[in-house]
Amino acid sequence: MTIKDSSGPAGDLRDSVVVRFAGDSGDGMQLTGSQFAVSTALAGRGLSTFPDFPAEIRAPVGTTFGVSAYQINFGSEDVMTAGDAPDVLVAMNPAALKVNIDRIPEGGLILVDTGSFTERNLAKAGFDSNPLEGDELSKFQVIEIDVSKLTLDAVAEFGLGKADALRCKNMWTLGLMLWMFDRERQPITDWLSEKFAKLEAIRESNIAALNAGHAFGETAELSGGLKQYHVKDAKKTPGTYRTVTGAQAIAWGLVAGGQLAELPIFFGSYPITPASSVLHELSALKAFDVQTFQAEDEIAAICSAIGASYAGNVGVTSSSGPGIALKTEAMGLAISAELPLVIVNSQRGGPSTGLPTKTEQSDLYQALYGRNADSPMPVIASRSPSDSFYCAIEAVRLAVKYMTPVILLTDGYIANAAEPWLLPNLNELESFPVSFATSDDIDSDGRFNPLKRDETTLARVWPKPGTAGLEYRTGGIEKAFDTGDISYDPANHQKMSDVRHQKISGIANDIPLQGIEQGNSSGDLVVVGWGSTYGPINQAVHRARQQGLDVAQVHIRHLAPFPSNLGDVLAGYRRVLVPEMNMGQLITALRDKYLVPACPLNKVSGQPFKIQEILDAIHQNVSAQAAE
Repeated sequence: MTIKDSSGPAGDLRDSVVVRFAGDSGDGMQLTGSQFAVSTALAGRGLSTFPDFPAEIRAPVGTTFGVSAYQINFGSEDVMTAGDAPDVLVAMNPAALKVNIDRIPEGGLILVDTGSFTERNLAKAGFDSNPLEGDELSKFQVIEIDVSKLTLDAVAEFGLGKADALRCKNMWTLGLMLWMFDRERQPITDWLSEKFAKLEAIRESNIAALNAGHAFGETAELSGGLKQYHVKDAKKTPGTYRTVTGAQAIAWGLVAGGQLAELPIFFGSYPITPASSVLHELSALKAFDVQTFQAEDEIAAICSAIGASYAGNVGVTSSSGPGIALKTEAMGLAISAELPLVIVNSQRGGPSTGLPTKTEQSDLYQALYGRNADSPMPVIASRSPSDSFYCAIEAVRLAVKYMTPVILLTDGYIANAAEPWLLPNLNELESFPVSFATSDDIDSDGRFNPLKRDETTLARVWPKPGTAGLEYRTGGIEKAFDTGDISYDPANHQKMSDVRHQKISGIANDIPLQGIEQGNSSGDLVVVGWGSTYGPINQAVHRARQQGLDVAQVHIRHLAPFPSNLGDVLAGYRRVLVPEMNMGQLITALRDKYLVPACPLNKVSGQPFKIQEILDAIHQNVSAQAAE
């Protein structure tokens, strides 16, 4: 879509709205939410989404374990989070209401499908009585609609069985929400027509349900005040946008990195939540010199990628924390062999299997230190879905320029969340073509040293197998600095360890200096974050500054090595607050490196930070500073 400068119509009532769709896993809430997000993006609104689904493949129908939700925050201002609390909750069954009721602020709007509030469903959800009949919901605006019956009526003419007909409930609900927020139906109708092109009854039933929900909104006269909400257009840079998830952006960034390096991409991976989406996306991009391989296990996946790099490709592998743990020994192999490799870690709640579908930032220790011996490796963290594109390119650049594996950290929230992305001008992306070793790298005595290094980067040469005269041995055993032969010499191991450390440390001279996102370069408090905490930190600091507080924001992309000026930046503030979705990992690295007076703000609930949580911590730290 293309967005140009525009202003909303007179009479707009809201700057932003947060809507949460919730229901059983079989109710199609992710589909409903994603299509509502598409219609919102096409309407020119800024948005951020949060798909929140259960870990069970199919929990018992109607239970709280099976509740799936999709939250979207959209509006005219900068939208950087999915919203602290929903203004509107669409609850398709009692379990959805039970799980989400505590998220709704007083006065919030709750729309419920009364047709699902049967005695059996109420009992499954843990209700002793029907909450619609008592005072339990008195502090909310509640709109009760028998969506189930109205859906069955809308699709009766198409001859579907009751179970299939009720699967159209999500489209009826979507139609109502499109009316409520003044959205166009045509893009959804076109999508349904394409998706069910060969299933006429299913196609026409879903379209009919969509239209019926919209018509209900147009004609209903409910005392609860079913009305339309108008949200102002977002003020965005003119250009071409598309809605993108973090997983999509990573995949496209890897492809772009391969094109900029003029190398094919080989992606060896093993399915795991929430990292599998990158594999799914890349598997459809073979036209861009991408080869994907679904391995039998995590170790085979990373070893296949290392082999591809040995052969002259950009080897890439991907997983989540448990899978990254299994890949650890092979990471050491790539460090020892000095081969380029990109390792994408989409973090999730742990330890072990932990919370497979919930987000967390608890793999930073693993990325920085989680290998045997002294095994330095660059670590980059994406801060948002769209930022993942550029981080993936940067990971490829560092990997091929410095002949090293690189870890790219994202998380479940970034991987699944969506936001509008201003498409870049690809011609403006700086290329970094690779030069492979040639016969010119053969020494005068006729020997080839595979550890011959660039004087600036300390990266070794990269010979392609099969090149005459450039045959060499590789592997995990230590090599001699001067010849590349196997060596157990103590002094040589010291030298090789020093060189590996110096090579990675030197990357600090090849990355941008640490900037300040907002605020002054010195003052009372700076809030330091990494990864997906960017949005809530940004908005919390913005609000705090509007309230007159002396607070700044610093967000770190390069976590190893740190930007060369980071210590000087942090030294300008009397107090440092570090919000993290872990028990305190970046704060350990900052204290270790810079001895800064940092204070933690930790959260490990599987849910992203709320803006208010960080804003409250800012006020507490400012008050503590004033009392000192």
